[in-house]
Amino acid sequence: MIAQGQIKPAGGIVTFDSDRLFFESDFGQRVIRDIEATGNELVAENRRIEAELASAEQDLTERRSSMTPEEFRPLADAFDTRVQESRQEQAAKSRALNALLAQQREIFLRAATPILRELMVEAGAAVLLENRTVFFSAASSEITTVAMERLNQQLGDGSADGAAAPETPKD
Repeated sequence: MIAQGQIKPAGGIVTFDSDRLFFESDFGQRVIRDIEATGNELVAENRRIEAELASAEQDLTERRSSMTPEEFRPLADAFDTRVQESRQEQAAKSRALNALLAQQREIFLRAATPILRELMVEAGAAVLLENRTVFFSAASSEITTVAMERLNQQLGDGSADGAAAPETPKD
């Protein structure tokens, strides 16, 4: 229950910051840590692939002088194909990681909805607005901190059910 006087809706309206609610919550912090770890693995993989491709390119360059154009062309084409496929695969992994963040945020906001609704009712408000859509508001009508406390109590970091744990994008 909201403590008396803790939230005073201005004109029957309370506000919250969905970015802050997600990114500062235990759930959001866990998701960010997991995604950063996976992102770091992806960066390391990209560096390894770049080194392999640079070595293959150097080898191809050195071999070129001892080959006819007809012998060299298929090797150069195969190398170009390998480079393009590698770039596409790594870009797909990066997009999958971004999609995972969006998916986790959606899971979080679905879980937050009943808590936000409950806080709105407890505050005696008729409307809940996202801070980004509000030009001015009284600080006392802001429920993000209280909502985050409740979500942290009810959801924790979200890893207990395993449904929200990020997976490393597949090769």
